[in-house]
Amino acid sequence: MFIASIALIVAFVLWASLSPASLNGVMTASINWATGSVGWSYLIVTLLSIGLLLYLAFSRYGGIRLGSNDARPEYSTWAWLAMILSAVMGIGLVSYGVAEPISHFLAPPHALAEPETMNAAVLAMQYSFFDWGLHAWAVFGVFGLAIGYSTHRKGRPGLVSPMLRPVLGKLVDGWFGKAIDIFAIIATLFGTTTSLGLGASQIAEGLNRILGLPTNLAVQIVIIAVITVLFTLSALSGVNKGIKYISEITMGLSALLAVYVFVMGPTNFISNLFFRSIGQYASEFFTTSLITPSTPEDLQWMQWWTYFMMAWWLSWGAFVGVFLAKISKGRTVRQFVAGVLLVPSLVFFAWFTIFGGAAIKMDMDGAGIGEATTANINSAFFTMLDQLPLSEVTAVLTVLLVALFFISGADANTYVLSMLSSRGTLTPSKPVLTLWGLLTGLCAVLLLAAGGLAALQQAAMLSALPFTIIVALLGISLILELRKDPEFELLRHARLQDISRQGPGADGH
Repeated sequence: MFIASIALIVAFVLWASLSPASLNGVMTASINWATGSVGWSYLIVTLLSIGLLLYLAFSRYGGIRLGSNDARPEYSTWAWLAMILSAVMGIGLVSYGVAEPISHFLAPPHALAEPETMNAAVLAMQYSFFDWGLHAWAVFGVFGLAIGYSTHRKGRPGLVSPMLRPVLGKLVDGWFGKAIDIFAIIATLFGTTTSLGLGASQIAEGLNRILGLPTNLAVQIVIIAVITVLFTLSALSGVNKGIKYISEITMGLSALLAVYVFVMGPTNFISNLFFRSIGQYASEFFTTSLITPSTPEDLQWMQWWTYFMMAWWLSWGAFVGVFLAKISKGRTVRQFVAGVLLVPSLVFFAWFTIFGGAAIKMDMDGAGIGEATTANINSAFFTMLDQLPLSEVTAVLTVLLVALFFISGADANTYVLSMLSSRGTLTPSKPVLTLWGLLTGLCAVLLLAAGGLAALQQAAMLSALPFTIIVALLGISLILELRKDPEFELLRHARLQDISRQGPGADGH
């Protein structure tokens, strides 16, 4: 698996470096076919994932622990939630926190509102919630719960394939099972490398505003190189030290920045927008979840936003799932669903409303944030901060935040890649950790230099297609496994005994 994964990754990087035009052509044609034909599958699978997790949380299975019955969590609730939020999608909070709402405000999704109106503002938040809320975290939750149950409760390797045994049987022991795990490794690297490109662009933009440094390719490559060294060293220190401490610091700084923007920004507007948007999101939940394109222009918009976002989360499922499984030992199924599905969604709703809502109000008042975002999407967050006091201080804090999100996310990615390529061991060796850390940074640099980040985003969308099937099979396998859990086996025997005692003659008649 280790050799095969690296060989395929090297082949892809060489293709992107030597012939980016042909790669882009193949990817574009494939994406157009996939989204036009089966794009709806991204929507169906993510929606069903939400339903599955809520069912498990509220059912009798909610009390089952990811581990033995006497196992208890390894991390405090705060540390656990900090690692979930920071290591999983932290960079997206800055990269898209202003850029997505303001983009939807200027060009409302599916032309459902007049641009740059209050209705457009509510719609912008509604679709931001859709892209970054329950649907995304449900995919991660299904992967994490299935792998966590498989590793901690059943004692299996930390891979995707063993959890599929109830459905695939002995196939998981042969080449088919190995192919699934190799594919998970490749998709993980592609998804994370895309995030590294986003992070490098954000840091470069911040340094340009603070120090006047250029935002060209050379600067971004240097940023990736420095961050690669840092997150590799962090990964070598282990989850209990590097990822945990960085995540806690990052979430504290994020909360500080959010409170500052909420208090110093248009507080009343943000508050009203939040509740109105939550109401519209809830009332139109199923309509939004299942909306499909009706025109070629609508399809193109879906490729840029909804389909891309849902596919990105699906392609990231294995990476996030393995990481969530690692840090969630001892949690009950109910605790896991609350901590992975509900809490992060609410945090992201609040974040997008605070920063996106502030930007929308400022743009309504003539600050020109929409124009700046259209010219350079990486400038959106910093342009919003420029409208508030202490903009130089908050710009420094934002760059620090992105760097820490960058490190914690790539740190977790390095750990998961090492784990997946080491037969699922929860303690991969330091040489393997070092190699995957360097490979991740090298892939990001080469693809950035070759102009291949756009192609990499398309690769993430394409890799999500098989994951729609894998997530569905994981959900089925998880239910089958839980029904056979020893805890319910004992309960079932007890009930059978009760029934037999109440049979004919049991009461003396």
